[in-house]
Amino acid sequence: MPTDAFLSLEGVRYRFPGDAADTVAGVDWRLPRGAIHCLLGRSGCGKTTLLKLAAGLLAPDDGIVRIDGVALAGPSPRVGFVFQAPTLLGWLSALDNVLLPVSLRRRPQAPDRDAARDLLTAMGLGALAERRPGALSGGQQSRVALARALVGRPDLLLLDEPFAALDALTREELQDDLLRLCASSGTAALFVTHDIAEAVYLGDRVGVMAEGRLIHEGAVPLTRPRPPGIRYEPAFGAVCRSLRGIMDSAAIGRAA
Repeated sequence: MPTDAFLSLEGVRYRFPGDAADTVAGVDWRLPRGAIHCLLGRSGCGKTTLLKLAAGLLAPDDGIVRIDGVALAGPSPRVGFVFQAPTLLGWLSALDNVLLPVSLRRRPQAPDRDAARDLLTAMGLGALAERRPGALSGGQQSRVALARALVGRPDLLLLDEPFAALDALTREELQDDLLRLCASSGTAALFVTHDIAEAVYLGDRVGVMAEGRLIHEGAVPLTRPRPPGIRYEPAFGAVCRSLRGIMDSAAIGRAA
């Protein structure tokens, strides 16, 4: 397990009030700077709850979450978060939606607006900066949400299945956008998904979660950057099959 950790989850445990069992049942995981980790698991396995614990949106019942060695006591400005839905404000332009995290702290200045415009341009939305969300497609809204999470130049980006509702081609384009932007900024990412191929394409490392526990964590043995067409190569399929086997084994163990 990597020792050069930027995000550390140390014995993290969480149970929702009234539940009979822990949703997150003692997770130890360390994520180094600059790497992209994917967290894979079936619906209800606890992966979104673990992401919220890593973001400081929930406080663990036991264990510690550390960002760069410092125990997390709430949401950190060094961490960006992308939700399952874009959650854009309909009365604001795309540019002002990107600037929202800045606006909540202070009045945006010219450099802030320039940075937001640069992010939108990098995602092919430079000409749409003044459009409101209702005039944007689903993929365009997702790009605005990603730019909003990145405008504060976070060291760590947390993403909760942000591309799941998009068509396959748009999803692949956004995956490439994410990889390019993280590589250019050196931003680490923890990406939650239930899509095995998405995890293999995006991740430097992939964790598998089942019943609140991290049951597997390992490197993806594919070249980086991922070349075009790698999704159709035998090596890619082999990694997907291996992860599917781990997930199936966990499901069989639960049923036994």
